Amino acid sequence: MSGGSAIRGSRVGAGPMGEAERGEAAPREYVSYFCANHHVIRPAFAAEAEIPDTWECPRCGLPANRDQANPPAPPKIVPYKTHLAYVKERRSEAEAAAILAEALENLRQRRRDGEVIY
Repeated sequence: MSGGSAIRGSRVGAGPMGEAERGEAAPREYVSYFCANHHVIRPAFAAEAEIPDTWECPRCGLPANRDQANPPAPPKIVPYKTHLAYVKERRSEAEAAAILAEALENLRQRRRDGEVIY
């Protein structure tokens, strides 16, 4: 054994950290929140802090509130829309057919004129 140090991994003057050195902890209030998946969340808030009405569940990510009998419904997820879906919302089938016919006629005219089209 080298050095004969009885306390290893410590520094001179180190002692137990307790409330005497840190000061007293602030008073806390625990609030229960309930999500649609029946998870119970109990975050701690400072006693003088404003308590929010809703809280995000750390287990499933759904919103939670303080009413156990009536938790908030999961948010509605809107599916991703493609560019074509947005175009179809703006145009009717007749308008689409007219635009396509116009574009094809324009393309055919350019080919008749000898233009190279890639």
